[in-house]
Amino acid sequence: MHDAISYLLFLVGTFLAAGVVKGVTGMGLPTVAMGLLGTVMPPASAAAILVIPSFVTNVWQLFYGPSVAQLIRRFWPMMLGIILGTVGGAALLVRVDPVWSGCWLGVALMAYAGYALIAPAFSVPAALERRLSPLVGLITGVVTGATGVFVMPAVPYLGSLNMSREELVQALGLSFTTSTIALAAGLFAHGAFQVSQLGTSAMAIVPALIGMWAGQYVRMRISPKRFRQCFLFFLIALGLELASRPLL
Repeated sequence: MHDAISYLLFLVGTFLAAGVVKGVTGMGLPTVAMGLLGTVMPPASAAAILVIPSFVTNVWQLFYGPSVAQLIRRFWPMMLGIILGTVGGAALLVRVDPVWSGCWLGVALMAYAGYALIAPAFSVPAALERRLSPLVGLITGVVTGATGVFVMPAVPYLGSLNMSREELVQALGLSFTTSTIALAAGLFAHGAFQVSQLGTSAMAIVPALIGMWAGQYVRMRISPKRFRQCFLFFLIALGLELASRPLL
């Protein structure tokens, strides 16, 4: 009984924290949730719990603006790459030793946080977008399938396309929503997404949405830059812990 209560409190706290980060920064819910859940369970189980709250919050982000149809027409080759890469890459998340898949999750967290801290400014010419989008989508899909983390390299790539802030937020929502659906399909195809996990995943919606609301409230009262820096250093520390497990 005590273990069950502790587990429930841990889940609630995880998705509250992940929701706060998404509310403040517009992203980061799957990254934080996968990182924290990955410390107590295999990444495949963590990814299965993440599916529904990630889907709900990302769909809201996607449709919170006028450019949905235009973005789908523009980025459908990238989304197709994400789907193919994620479904195939999910086999790694399911079959690889959890210690090693957790290690790669840690590497992905550190790579993302390190990139975001340095934030080198670069811009992709419009002429290259059509060629690069499917490749970026495929690589993002493989990383998503193997680690449950949606951000690399899709986030820096989309940020380099000179979109308006509103278009970028919606494009991220489209990418994250596609990744969530593809990850659920990949986990199901490889026998790692059980019906019994739907209840736990659905339960996580409430703390995730509460966290998002709290994050939006916080965002209006503190420096988002300072919060973002603290968040990224936290991800590096978490990534180091996960990546070092095979050495312990």
